[in-house]
This record gives sequence, structure tokens and C-alpha cells, in this order.
Amino acid sequence: MNQIESWLTSLSNLVWGPHLLILLVGTGIFLTVRLGFIQVTRLGVGLKEAFIPKSEQPKKKQRGDISHFQALMTALAATVGTGNMVGVATAIVLGGPGAVVWMWLSGFVGMATKYAEAILAVKYRVVDERGEIAGGPMYYLEHGLKKKWLGVLFAVFASVAAFGIGNGVQTNSISLALNNSFNVPMVVTGIVMMAVTAFVILGGVKSIGKVVGIFVPFMIFAYVGSGLVILIMNLELVPGALSTMFSSTFSAEAIGGGALGAAIRYGVARGVFSNEAGLGSAPIAAAAAKTDFPGRQALVSMTQVLIDTLIVCSITGLTIVMGGQYTEGLEGIALTQASFAYFLGPIGEIIVTISLVFFAYSTVLGWCYYGERSAYYLLGEKVIVPYRVLYILVAGLGAMTTNLNLIWSISDVFNGLMAIPNLIGLLFLSGVVVAETKRFELERKKEGQSSAA
Repeated sequence: MNQIESWLTSLSNLVWGPHLLILLVGTGIFLTVRLGFIQVTRLGVGLKEAFIPKSEQPKKKQRGDISHFQALMTALAATVGTGNMVGVATAIVLGGPGAVVWMWLSGFVGMATKYAEAILAVKYRVVDERGEIAGGPMYYLEHGLKKKWLGVLFAVFASVAAFGIGNGVQTNSISLALNNSFNVPMVVTGIVMMAVTAFVILGGVKSIGKVVGIFVPFMIFAYVGSGLVILIMNLELVPGALSTMFSSTFSAEAIGGGALGAAIRYGVARGVFSNEAGLGSAPIAAAAAKTDFPGRQALVSMTQVLIDTLIVCSITGLTIVMGGQYTEGLEGIALTQASFAYFLGPIGEIIVTISLVFFAYSTVLGWCYYGERSAYYLLGEKVIVPYRVLYILVAGLGAMTTNLNLIWSISDVFNGLMAIPNLIGLLFLSGVVVAETKRFELERKKEGQSSAA
């Protein structure tokens, strides 16, 4: 087992080497510039499209299985998970406080990446044999780029990655947190996770969309609210924490001592693990949204990175750096729990534990949909039920294992592998993204004129 773990760690380091980090961030920068900094100029429009009541949306014929809001919540369910708590803590321990800055920078350009992914997912989506919407990188790689082999590669990597990033890592973190805080046996957690996962995912995307649309907003508000209480109550510590982050990133000592490379490596990698911009996973949910224009859903999807990385991850990062517990040898969820407890007492650890349970469980639900859609692309409808059953079993097994490093290594490898064909598609189809953006801008002008009249 140690030999396998060592091999996977080496493979993870190879996959997540400078080439992939440059490709991820470079694609985000390229799209940001080509789209005229759309994450700044159209952010307000995206938030409005995501959160205004459905009755206020333009009444047009809209294809899709779930609403804009449910698509956003499904994507957030899959992304707001252990990456926001465990991933941030791991990045700070391995890359120093400066890793958070690189999470912010990669998240900012990642908003443009997420926009492009969604616009292509909706444009090239299809209706499957069951009458449901199917879309994502495998479809825009096949029908847009005309490279089906790249679509197949993505689907293979994504269908396997779902068992790691979206399943085993999440349920393992739930199990460890409940065991540490409440002494709940890991076997008990595993059995419960299988039961509650089966209850939701056997109903398909519409069932998942309804469930996450209800509790995802509440779980985010609860965690962010607690974090904001800490920041407001300790406002005098915030400037110092920010100074520590930026100085450990750009100081001469950091650059000369090699700390800059570690900060970039773990900041970008854990940031992508959290917000998934560039991986190609979230557009699978975006494709299922009821929408009349690809650009409308793309603006909604873009807000996901804002919520996930620039808000939720920032709360975790600032709290950890302010508390200083990262210098005490703690890591993972234990570090986040200790940091919240440092400011809020025992209730702080409980808040983190309960939040982690809901964050991680929602990720399990969202990634099941991503994985089964990828498997469906490869093998058709016959694979759906077996995939769901296997997914449920892995949820239980992940909760019972004590080897977290092995699970994280598997996740890192397949996350990186699925990103490569997706990023190739985004770069070569960027002209389509720009054209669809212009088409939607014309539509928005018509809507503005008709409402004014």
C-alpha cells in the first residue's frame, strides 16, 4: 500500500507540475482578456439572473431539466465541500499563508474560465434517449471541436474522478470530523452515508436539484455567517492577516527561499480543487439548466467561483491565518476546527464539523451527477443504475478508511487529467464563446428596450 501511495504521489506531482498550472491560469487570463474582463463588467447581471424569482425572468421558451438557480446550487453543491475547509487548510500548511493569495488570483481568472465552460456546455448540449438534457466538455469536444477522442478521454477521467474528489474524499472528511468531535464510529458514518446518498441520487438530477436547492444556501450562509462574526469581532487582526498573506507571497525572502513556488503550487491546485474552474465538471450541471441563451446560464455559472473561492475560501483562510494555529503542527480539518474554536470556543469546532458534514454531503450529490453523465457518454443508459449503486458503495467505504493521503492523491491525479482535454477545448473554441457572448448582449439590449417601452 505504501508503494502504491508513493507512486500516486509522484504521479500527482507530475500531473500538477508547472505545465498544468500554467495551462489553468493561462487559459483563465486569456479568456479574461478576450471577454473584456467579463467577471467584472457582467457580474451584477449574473447575480441577478441567478437569484431573481423565476416569474421575473423573460418569458421565453427554455429547454432544460432544472432552473438557473437549481443548476447553480447543484454546481455549488459539488464545489463547496472539503476544498473550502480541508483544502484551504492544507494549502496554508504546505504553501504558507501566501497560498491563499494564489487561490484568490486563480479564482478571479477562473470566473472567466467557468463562464466559457458553461456557454459551450449549453450550446452543444443534446437530449438523451430518456428525454433528459446531456452536456458538458465531452459534448463540446466532440461536436464543437470535432475531436471525439478528447471527449472520450475527458469522460473516462471524470467518471473515475467522481469517486475521489466528489465521493471518497468527502465522506472520509465527514467521518473523521464526526469521529473527532462526537466520537461517532467511522463504520456508523459509512452506513448512514450510503443510506442518505441512495435516498437522493436514485431519483436523478431533478431530485438532486430539488434537495441541494433547499439546503445549499442555508449551509453556506451558516458557515460564512460564523466566519463573518469572527472577522467583525476581531477586525483589528484582519490587516495583519492580509499583510502576512501578501508578504509571504511576494517578499524577497519568499521568492529567494522557494516559498513562492510552494504557494503557487498549492494555492492554485487547492483553489481549483475547491472551485473546479477549468476541470470541466460544473458545465455538466450548467447544461441541464432551463435557459434560452447559452450566455444567460454562463453568467449564472460564473458567480459560482465568486461564492466558492472569493467568499467561502476567504473566510476559512483569513480565520486560519488570524488564529495562527497553522504553526502548531495541525493540518486538514483539525486546523480549521482549531482556528474557529480559537475565536468562538467549543461552539466553533461544532460549527465547522456540522458545516463540513453538509458541505461534503452536497458535494457527493453533485458529483454523482457529473460522474454518471460522463459514464453515460461512454456506455449509454445501461450504465446509469450500476454507476449509482457503485457510487453509493464507495461513499460508505470512503467514510470507513483511515488512509486519507491515498484518497487525496487519487483525487489530485484525476482532477488534473480531466482538466487537460477540457482546457484544450476552451482555448480552441474561444471564438465560439465570444460569438455567443455578443449574441446574448444583443438579446439583453432588446430586453432592455422592450421593458423600457
